[in-house]
Parts: sequence; C-alpha cells; structure tokens
Amino acid sequence: MAVDYAALKAGGFMRQKQKNRFSLRLKVVGGKVTVEQLRAIADAAEQYGQDYVHLTSRQGVEIPYVRLEEIDQVKETLAQGDVVPGVCGPRVRTVTACQGAAICPSGCIDTYGLAEELDAHYFGRELPHKFKFGVTGCQNNCLKAEENDVGIKGAMSVHWNGEQCIFCGVCEKVCRTKAIRIENGEIKLEENACNHCGRCVKSCPVDAWEGTPGYLVSFGGTFGNHIGKGEELLPLVPDRETLFRVTDAAINFFAEYAKPGERFRFTCDRVGWDKLKEQIEEAYHG
Repeated sequence: MAVDYAALKAGGFMRQKQKNRFSLRLKVVGGKVTVEQLRAIADAAEQYGQDYVHLTSRQGVEIPYVRLEEIDQVKETLAQGDVVPGVCGPRVRTVTACQGAAICPSGCIDTYGLAEELDAHYFGRELPHKFKFGVTGCQNNCLKAEENDVGIKGAMSVHWNGEQCIFCGVCEKVCRTKAIRIENGEIKLEENACNHCGRCVKSCPVDAWEGTPGYLVSFGGTFGNHIGKGEELLPLVPDRETLFRVTDAAINFFAEYAKPGERFRFTCDRVGWDKLKEQIEEAYHG
C-alpha cells in the first residue's frame, strides 16, 4: 500500500534519512509542558524511539526513529498524557512564548495565556507557506519576536502621577532610552523616545508611574535561508480585541495574496508593504 508522506508530514511525522523512520514533532504551546505530558513523551521515546528526544529551536519536542508501522501506537501512547502531534508544512505552526509576567519580573503581559489563545485561533490553519507566531513578554525580547511572521512583544503605556512622586530619580536612571528626565521639579517624558518597556513603572518605589499593558507587533520576520527583521507598522496595540483584529488581518492578507511556497515577508515585498499597512491599520482602528 502506498504511503501518503504528505499527510504524515502534515501530522507532524517528518521523514528521516533512514528508510521508514520518522521524527515525530509534538505540539507544545508557549514552551509549556506538564509533568504528565513529560511522562507520556518519555514512555513514547522509550518504546518507539531510541530513548531520547530532540528539543527544537522553536520550543518543540521531537521523538526521532519512530517506525512507519508503529505510528498509530506511538500516538495512542502520547494521547494517554494529553500529548498530540504537531504540524509541519504550509500551515500555522506552534506558537512560541517566554514565561512572561507570570514568572519574569520584567514581563509586561501574560505570554502563555496569549499563546494559548493564538493557538486556539490559528494552529494548523492551511496557508501558502508556513506561518509562525512568537510572543515575548517585554523589551528584553528573549523570544526574538521580530524573527517571526507575526511577532508580539509585551509593552506598557505609561503615565506619571505627580502627586505621588518624591523625585528620587530612579525612573530616570533605569530608562534605557533616556526618555525620562527630571527638569524644574517635574518629570518629563519624551513620548517619541519611550520604548514602552515599563521599567519606570516596575522600579518606582512610590507607584508614581502607572502602566497599562499592551502589545508591540512586528510583521514579516524570517530567520533561515533568508534573514529579515519583522517590521513594526503600528503604534502600541492597547488590548486583546484589537490585537486579534490585527493578527486576523495579517494572516488573511497572506492567505489572499501569497503564492504557493512564498513566505509572508516576500508576499509583502511583492504586493507592497503599504498595502499590508493599510489593511492592518484599518483592523487596528476597528
């Protein structure tokens, strides 16, 4: 019986150089794997692989050396621990994320919750080429948001409350972009210089700075045979509702205009970044 290798690849089974052996890519959302899932993965690797797993550059887990005739059994073993295969090929891939505000002192947003929501909206959607989302919690950019087709970076819109301020100068010292300065008994914020990192909010000892979480979004990043930094085409995105209008617009643009086998960035180059910007700005403003 003929083997449908394309269907296997779509379901996370990637052909190895060894005949009838596959490296099974597993679905991992935002880099989070439970203890129950780890046990199931270990059992599957022991029974159907070669006693090890490979950790990919995008927070994925792969089990190499799965035999063609044991594909159904390995999936059953994994399912016992709530583990499912990932995807390969021309579709939306696993969403990556750092630990964000739940763990990291620098984090501005709930990265894992957002990764789960993005996964629920888009994972596995068929497209002209692969499409990657990456979520990072702050300007430290541990997840390198701009390497993704759509990169989302946690940020803050900040406001100074003069009545609370004791003019200790901490905010001025921690501001990496020199957007804050003390001048004539007041705090001056240079809006154009602010990168929305929220360090002023997190460091103020008297809560004179207030911060509202938001998102900085980049489009068209690539990293591989062709390297290109994603473009920030919008101001700070203020909320999840607006964010998902923008991500919908970006992915729909790609689905409509891309040629088969063409990455998002090259679609934008060919069709025009101005056209993309027009559509995502329209989504941004609702």
